[in-house]
Amino acid sequence: MDSGKSNRNTEATTDAQLWQAIVEGQTEAFGVLYDRHASLVFGIAVSVLGNTQEAEDLTQDIFVKLMGDSPYDPQRGSLRTFLAVLTRSRAIDRLRSRQRRSRQSQRLQRDAATSPPSDLAPLDMASQQEKGQDIQEAMATLSQQQQQVLELSYYEGLTQSAIAKQLSLPLGTVKSRARRGLLRLRQAIEKRRG
Repeated sequence: MDSGKSNRNTEATTDAQLWQAIVEGQTEAFGVLYDRHASLVFGIAVSVLGNTQEAEDLTQDIFVKLMGDSPYDPQRGSLRTFLAVLTRSRAIDRLRSRQRRSRQSQRLQRDAATSPPSDLAPLDMASQQEKGQDIQEAMATLSQQQQQVLELSYYEGLTQSAIAKQLSLPLGTVKSRARRGLLRLRQAIEKRRG
């Protein structure tokens, strides 16, 4: 009977009260907020991204940000509105990033097809093309976040600090994604050549 009373009390608790509890270190309040708003965040992410895996990743990122260094201020509006705006914004950022990567890939393929013959011997050219294909296939095995960090670093030449700023992520998160991505990339390439 106590648990029913507790559930009713939790349901009656406002988001602002739960947020204050989180600020005061009561981590169980976060679970209640997550249960209340995860479907909203996920729904917006799916509608913008059109991909359930990316939407799940974004939902997790949004709630991690909420627990971390969130700029949410209950005085400025409801948590539901804040999460909706934040999710839509981040989903659009990811969509643009995906489109930019697609354009870059198409440009690289077009450039490779129209580039003048090199001074390399045919065997060396074939070897380089094979390595490039190995890398592309290995990149496809990485998570969306790892691909994003590595592509910004290697294709756009951004530093990890610049990537963290551009993606609004903590520097440690960017470093960890880059490190794990590179390890998985190496393992995937070694497995293909195995």
